[in-house]
Amino acid sequence: MQILLGFLLAVIVAALAYRVHSLNKSGAFAATLVGTIIFGIGGWQWAVLLLTFFITSSGLSRAFKQRKEGLNEKFSKGHERDAGQVFGNGGLATFFAALHAFYPESILPWIGFAASLAAVNADTWATELGVLNPTPPRLITNLRKRVEKGTSGGISLWGTGASLFGAAIIALLAALFTDHWLLFPLITAAGLAGSLFDSFLGATVQAMYYCPTDKKETEKHPLHTCGTETVHIRGWEWLDNDWVNFACGAFGVIVALVALSI
Repeated sequence: MQILLGFLLAVIVAALAYRVHSLNKSGAFAATLVGTIIFGIGGWQWAVLLLTFFITSSGLSRAFKQRKEGLNEKFSKGHERDAGQVFGNGGLATFFAALHAFYPESILPWIGFAASLAAVNADTWATELGVLNPTPPRLITNLRKRVEKGTSGGISLWGTGASLFGAAIIALLAALFTDHWLLFPLITAAGLAGSLFDSFLGATVQAMYYCPTDKKETEKHPLHTCGTETVHIRGWEWLDNDWVNFACGAFGVIVALVALSI
């Protein structure tokens, strides 16, 4: 019965998100699968954490549109999330929700679930609000080189602060629902670490391309916003933004579990 209720709730949420253009068709189907497992196996506490991530990240994607005009040409995808983005952000969370079915008495699946969501939420907040920083960001690998807003690997005070708040929201709920308040600093730190790791990958090994017409570095491939075919200039070609998001969540989980074992 809980799985059935989870499926129905997932369908409703995915349908609403599709209607308001937060998800495209593939994203809606993927969200239904992810939501069914998390809502159906985990229960309402797990559902609240997932919905907190999805609602806040979708809301921020739509906020401050005028301030963010002209930056979409840098990102590989728009604000309508597809299946790759859903699984990249929620794949690990889904795994830990499923793991909870086999180890219902253990708190480790909950910690892994919360840490992965805290990391991707922190990264989303940093991406969406970091562009509001009044000065250009600095490249994370040396903290000296200024780069254009929206550049992968660029960090700023606004972005880092937003990342911290994004992780803290998930961490607060994770601690509140279990009454283990040591989870708050643990999950917050893990989420922030995951977000910074995402930026590090963006500055080093994420696939990046160049538009000869606009003379811009971008994540978009094979075509830029202007319609020109983009040229690979650095990074691993298979490591697109979806895989970087997955790595962000994975790093957050690793940090949380390692810190827990110390």
